[in-house]
Amino acid sequence: MVSSLRLPALTSLFSPSFTRRSTVSLRRRLHLRPPLAAGFSAQSAASSPTETEDRVDSKKSGRVQDRGSTDRVITPRSQDFNAWYLDVIANAELADYGPVRGTMVIRPYGYAMWEAIQDYLNVKFKETGHSNMYFPQFIPYSFIEKEASHVEGFSPELALVTIGGGKELEEKLVVRPTSETIVNHMFTQWIHSYRDLPLMINQWANVTRWEMRTKPFVRTLEFLWQEGHTAHATLEEAEKEALQMIDVYTKFAYEQAAIPVIAGRKSKVETFAGADKTYTIEAMMGDRKALQAGTSHNLGQNFSRAFGTQFTDENGLRQHVWQTSWAISTRFVGGIIMTHGDDAGLMLPPRIAPVQVVIVPIWKKVDEKTGVLDAASSVAETLKNAGLKVKLDDTDQRTPGWKFNFWEMKGVPLRIEIGPRDVSSGSVVISRRDIPGKQGKVFGISMEPSILEAYVKDRLDEIQSSLLQRAISFRDSNIVDVSSYEELKEAISLGKWARGPWSASDADELRIKEETGATIRCFPFEQPQGTKTCLMTGKHADEVAIFAKSY
Repeated sequence: MVSSLRLPALTSLFSPSFTRRSTVSLRRRLHLRPPLAAGFSAQSAASSPTETEDRVDSKKSGRVQDRGSTDRVITPRSQDFNAWYLDVIANAELADYGPVRGTMVIRPYGYAMWEAIQDYLNVKFKETGHSNMYFPQFIPYSFIEKEASHVEGFSPELALVTIGGGKELEEKLVVRPTSETIVNHMFTQWIHSYRDLPLMINQWANVTRWEMRTKPFVRTLEFLWQEGHTAHATLEEAEKEALQMIDVYTKFAYEQAAIPVIAGRKSKVETFAGADKTYTIEAMMGDRKALQAGTSHNLGQNFSRAFGTQFTDENGLRQHVWQTSWAISTRFVGGIIMTHGDDAGLMLPPRIAPVQVVIVPIWKKVDEKTGVLDAASSVAETLKNAGLKVKLDDTDQRTPGWKFNFWEMKGVPLRIEIGPRDVSSGSVVISRRDIPGKQGKVFGISMEPSILEAYVKDRLDEIQSSLLQRAISFRDSNIVDVSSYEELKEAISLGKWARGPWSASDADELRIKEETGATIRCFPFEQPQGTKTCLMTGKHADEVAIFAKSY
């Protein structure tokens, strides 16, 4: 039993982002009266850190945050994007604060989004030859020290266990920040011959990184992820694997999350500690900041040399294996929120949404209730049998208007309304979440199962496509091609992404970060043709890079 955790620089490393919520005066009020508080539950002042992305000035707060609150409120995105983001997470019941600063409790609706991500990726991982397994979360500190760049890169973020069972441990343990070291320790015992290769595994796990600045889902002390690890006989096989997995992530982002990521290679400065190459998918959020949404690393032989992970090849010679690792985390949930949400709350792509269709029955008179509920239940059964995720909100403790706002805030793609007149006509009213107001509402859709099923599935496909196209248009309109450092600085100052030829030094890259706050997000796989001149040095460049401020 672990009885004590000694963690580096406790008071200085915690962020107050989970202890307070940014608040501003509000333009929109959703008059919803939930049984629980609209906001995250408050933490004690003693646990509040001092620096954060999610800082709140309580004097400027215009919202009631206690558990007796009768209104849910969402800050307009254009007014304060960060406050809007926190409001959506709280009001849509995605997550709440954990008792330890920098941690969060993922609530059922938020976890269902994570499960949708898992469901898709699990299938893809197994189709590409990977098997799921699990490794311990406690790692001997000596393992971390074996790969020099790895320990240097992760040292500031490590949580260390020094006491167990009431006694000082002979060797301190690291609470898993990532698993390359313990994986290699086990690979060394499992891999002996070329016949044991390739070895390709994945685990779904939690990891702990002692972050300085935290933001729900995007950057937390502890988060959930999958991490794949593979070992190969040749460099070429490892490179093919690393590229294959970033392609899996890219397709997931486009096809499931409706997020048009840009896939590419990280610069040397931004490469994962211990990797030869890092590939990434970069997503543009609604505030135009970049989110690193997934990564795949070609580790070369760095870890296999450090751990002595070798195999006997077909010629009887001992060789070090070539390795990869790759991961997507619950950060992707934050990416979905920030890409698609609006002032009314979440707007979820149907393929990710925990509820794809909500049915709201409407009646005024007692003698209307039974007929309306029977029709609503029949419609719900029809759509569930068609394989759709359906919620029938038949509670009579809330008004239909309250329910409309509530499920709109939770981002449900389609709403079906059924009243007495609809029952009489054998039809329903259907509203789209992505098209507000009357424009997104269609009357007189037949309840006949085959007609209704086809109509609903077509609309869900349209919404999925519409959200992707909308995000593509937003991304492309906010990327500026630049040919000089001055143009780059201007683009970044306007909140844009800058794309330009680059062949300058690591020092030049760090200078840009220091002077503009922007980093090289990636060298995109898709590169323009023609001669290129480095925007910083004026010398020949082989590639263009994308620069942006990021989360």
